[in-house]
Amino acid sequence: MRMRRHHYQQDEDTGIDLTPMLDVVFIMLIFFIVTSSFIKESGVEVQRPQASTASAQDKGNIFIAVTADGQVWIDKQAVDVRSVRAHVERMRVDQPDGAVVVQADQDARTGLVVQVMDQARQAGVHDVALAASTGAQ
Repeated sequence: MRMRRHHYQQDEDTGIDLTPMLDVVFIMLIFFIVTSSFIKESGVEVQRPQASTASAQDKGNIFIAVTADGQVWIDKQAVDVRSVRAHVERMRVDQPDGAVVVQADQDARTGLVVQVMDQARQAGVHDVALAASTGAQ
């Protein structure tokens, strides 16, 4: 009996199918984007006063900076103190449970800081904190 040898031609490329791996990567990317929280920064550095009893704030989502020369900064732009309420209301749409942290320079006027905190409370935020550096002066 004679045996026949079959020679098959390989028309297909022998490669690894990366489609399932790409699907997993895209799903992980979507997961990380959805679960991450975005912090709105004030946009300016201030010299915060020091306090020995200062503690970390867990949920500070809206940062408002008050500089020594009387400027108010929200979300990397200078704003008028009378428009703080509108800006905070707009930012609270994205994170309704967020807190407001006022980062006042140690040489900022107290009256302006109180006005900013009052505007934030009028916007419906009950958790308004004043930022300070830890340590004694």
